Amino acid sequence: PSFAKELARRMPTVVTIASHWDKVAQRCQKALQTDTFRSYTSTDVVGVQYGGALKNVIAIAAGMADGLGMGHNARAAIITRGLAEITRLAVRKGANPLTLSGLSGMGDLVLTCTGELSRNRHVGMELGKGRKLPDILAEMKEVAEGVKTAKSARDLSLKTGVELPICQQVYEIAYEGKNAKMAVVDLMTRQPKSELSGV
Repeated sequence: PSFAKELARRMPTVVTIASHWDKVAQRCQKALQTDTFRSYTSTDVVGVQYGGALKNVIAIAAGMADGLGMGHNARAAIITRGLAEITRLAVRKGANPLTLSGLSGMGDLVLTCTGELSRNRHVGMELGKGRKLPDILAEMKEVAEGVKTAKSARDLSLKTGVELPICQQVYEIAYEGKNAKMAVVDLMTRQPKSELSGV
């Protein structure tokens, strides 16, 4: 979980370095350690990759809730259920579920869903205010990766059979022009389930 601007200002930052080879990760860890930058190592490359990619889609959803003025309860629900979606898909692809409760999962998700510097949250906020995606992207100087990742997440959901309700709604808003308020209604009126049911 890191914003480059804060890192450049030498503000305290903690990240995960992932490699299939622990010795490589440890070398990087040692080379990068400073009094303001700390890293932890992981050999769960798949888990770190999925956490880092899918959190951007969830951040768009969190931004939409903020743009719609839905409050802190809604944001907390999106972050929590978003983490459940990310974990389901990452585990299906071979990740260790504990990775997603760490820095590259929950940590990165919280930062991207709540931070003022988040590009993906910004896109979501503007969508929530009723603006059109092409107009939002046209005025941005940086990339909001979650827009393209929403399509990849939807494709992976169909391919693997792993349900990703929040990612699906972001996809429909971004690629099919669905209304953000309608997406919220669709999420809230899904079939009631146990929280631990896996969906």
